[in-house]
Amino acid sequence: MNAAPPDSDEAFAQAGNRFHPSLRLWGWPVALGLLSASGLVSALVSDGWGDAWSWFALGFPVVLMAWHLRRR
Repeated sequence: MNAAPPDSDEAFAQAGNRFHPSLRLWGWPVALGLLSASGLVSALVSDGWGDAWSWFALGFPVVLMAWHLRRR
């Protein structure tokens, strides 16, 4: 029988999933890393709205981690 293994791209596409498995795995960590990086750069080079953005961008991952720890 020529059935594709369950972790192959063909089986994934046939299952109707919208995102590639690696994007589902690494999507949130990459997004949080980019958010943190933009907050760090904003804190270093801008004033006014940049300060507010840096507080949000650096605080959001901390709040998200605390929320997930509390759920456990």
